[in-house]
Amino acid sequence: MTVSLQEKIRQFYDQSSTLWEDIWGEHMHHGYYGADGSQKKERRQAQIDLIDELLAWGGVEQAHEILDVGCGIGGSSLYLAERFGARATGITLSPVQANRATERAEVAGVSAQFLVADALQMPFDDASFDLVWTLESGEHMPDKRQFLSECHRVLKPGGLLLMATWCHRPTTPDTPLSADEQALLDKIYRVYCLPFVVSLPDYEAIAQSLNFQQLRTADWSTAVAPFWDVVIGSALTPQAVVGLLRAGKTTIQAALSLGLMQRGYRSGLVRFGLLCGQKSS
Repeated sequence: MTVSLQEKIRQFYDQSSTLWEDIWGEHMHHGYYGADGSQKKERRQAQIDLIDELLAWGGVEQAHEILDVGCGIGGSSLYLAERFGARATGITLSPVQANRATERAEVAGVSAQFLVADALQMPFDDASFDLVWTLESGEHMPDKRQFLSECHRVLKPGGLLLMATWCHRPTTPDTPLSADEQALLDKIYRVYCLPFVVSLPDYEAIAQSLNFQQLRTADWSTAVAPFWDVVIGSALTPQAVVGLLRAGKTTIQAALSLGLMQRGYRSGLVRFGLLCGQKSS
């Protein structure tokens, strides 16, 4: 990961995380609105439901040592640690996020630690975790293969990777991304500090080359797309507007650009991809 990209990501989350927590709570990820996206539910409940649905889809029934790659302020980490009676470790590029997650773990009395670390060079020994959980962080990685390679390295034999990430639609030589599609993606990249995204089949091919076993993938775009309608609506409240003004230019720009993701989902360009794979025993 280049220094300049790391710095952009750090600044983005240092500046926006407090506002997100104040307005939207501890979970910094999509919500789940039923397989067909038609279920009406409170936004935070939808986010919790996404975690539960991912665990069910991945067949995760127990875990002891959990790594949350791109942990935010610890929403998923603490939820998983409490659910499984496990020890959780979270990594993020944002010191603000790591500090806040540590505070939240102490208040909750949950066994968890949070570190500022690069997911492409994780500061952990081989075979350290039985579950690597990464929820909407793969899109920030400039080297997708190195990212998945590090996830594989730190897994114990028999351990499981469960990933959800932003993707673009599958492409073929006959159906490449159009100029308009690429232009929309470029705008999303600039706003959310992303190097690029790839398709779910691209991720699957990388995981296969790294010898992940029992690979499964799924596209949950329809189930999560309503999230952006909800967030756009909540961003128009007086509390959110005041918070945005305090958060600074980068966060304001991201808020004003929420419609980009909405457009991406509606056109079928932006996809919400899932991947589950096991390290051989």
